[in-house]
Amino acid sequence: MTDTTSRPAHTDDPEYAANLRRATLASSVGSALEYFDFALYGLSSALIFNVLFFSNLDPAMGVVAAFASFGVGFAARPLGGLFFGTIGDRIGRKWVLVVTILLMGGATTLIGLLPTYETIGIWAPILLTVLRLLQGFGAGAEQAGATVLMAEYSPVGRRGFFSSLPFIGIQLGTLMAAVVFSILSSLPEDVFLGWAWRIPFILSFVLILVALFIRMRLRETPTFIELEKHEQIADRPIRDIFTRGLPGVVVGIGLRMAENGGSYMFQNLALAFVATAGTGAFIASPVDRGVATWGVTIGSLIGMAVIPLTGHLSDRFGRRAVYRFGSVFMLLYTFPAWWLLSLGDPAIVIAVIALGIGIAVNTMLGPQCAMLPELFGNRHRYLGVAMAREISAVLAGGLAGVLGAYLLVTSDGDWLMPAIYMATLALITTASTFLVPETRGRDLLRLDDAVRVSAGESGDAERQPVSASARA
Repeated sequence: MTDTTSRPAHTDDPEYAANLRRATLASSVGSALEYFDFALYGLSSALIFNVLFFSNLDPAMGVVAAFASFGVGFAARPLGGLFFGTIGDRIGRKWVLVVTILLMGGATTLIGLLPTYETIGIWAPILLTVLRLLQGFGAGAEQAGATVLMAEYSPVGRRGFFSSLPFIGIQLGTLMAAVVFSILSSLPEDVFLGWAWRIPFILSFVLILVALFIRMRLRETPTFIELEKHEQIADRPIRDIFTRGLPGVVVGIGLRMAENGGSYMFQNLALAFVATAGTGAFIASPVDRGVATWGVTIGSLIGMAVIPLTGHLSDRFGRRAVYRFGSVFMLLYTFPAWWLLSLGDPAIVIAVIALGIGIAVNTMLGPQCAMLPELFGNRHRYLGVAMAREISAVLAGGLAGVLGAYLLVTSDGDWLMPAIYMATLALITTASTFLVPETRGRDLLRLDDAVRVSAGESGDAERQPVSASARA
């Protein structure tokens, strides 16, 4: 249900403009750090962790085990989303984002200090898994918080565009990880696997300091301030989300299956498929891992343009139309993409991965930035977005690597298996775009959920009294 009664924010107000800039910067740096961490871990899982932490296994099963350690971080994300999302709906968005950046970035830094299997045996993969769990727990509310923060700060008529801007940080983080990994992987093998791989993990500490400095100066969002002013903060947001908000969570999960799962399949599984640490476990002519990561790099550069463009288009043509275009594009792209990857041609591999990330994935991510917060009422928005994002992260992103690698191992490297898997994710998301109402321009001060209103249900106290200045 679209609500056009909200007045646009006064973007010519110096104070509002300054807060909008701070919110954009705070969200962008956090997104960059989260995806730098995750892209770094994903690239390492695809290309080197099987050698460093699972050297007791054969190369193909070592890749499966490395992706399993990658996947456990996703299992912790819904717990983190539940815990921090509840706090975010009760005490505000700002302080949750301060804590999550410390937890997530600290775990990543410690990974760079871990001894390997050769040094301490089985304790190496155990400690790696523990840190990955902590990383996932912190990340469980980080992106949801950035999404909600920007949607609640953005002017109504341009919410799709402004909400998408921090997600350029996702591409920046992925880009930084891919570039750093490409440079380091060009070093001699003994140097790269000996100590050089640790450098980007340890350097993430710098991003933590930058993010903390920015977020400590951030003001609370206008919509949460209105909740406080009218004493309408939810006492039990968990109860609310599982009784009233569940339809929105389910639809949100469906919307993210292709975007999240496809992202990790192109970034990580595809690299493992074509490179496999030079062993030729999946294809006859493995592509050099340093060459293959350039596909991720170029895809991230394309995404920096595609995300704000599709966010802007969703302001003009609606969230559903743009989102559906992206999911259908991925569905049509999937089978030729994986067949082309199986050929093992370096130039083709780079192009396929770049288009998969840059166009197929990010065409959905652009409108999603505003769409997910618009699905939920003001009292449980943070928790609703966190649950939709993080449960889908387990079902799509977490399984993408380990299940995809397992399918490749059991099918003797048949490209058709990951193609069918990715097509299934795209079909789920395409179907979900027909279940979600159009949310463009929805008043974020409403207390009811868009899906429930679309289904003809009424909520309690659907609209609270608000001041015109709060309608941002």
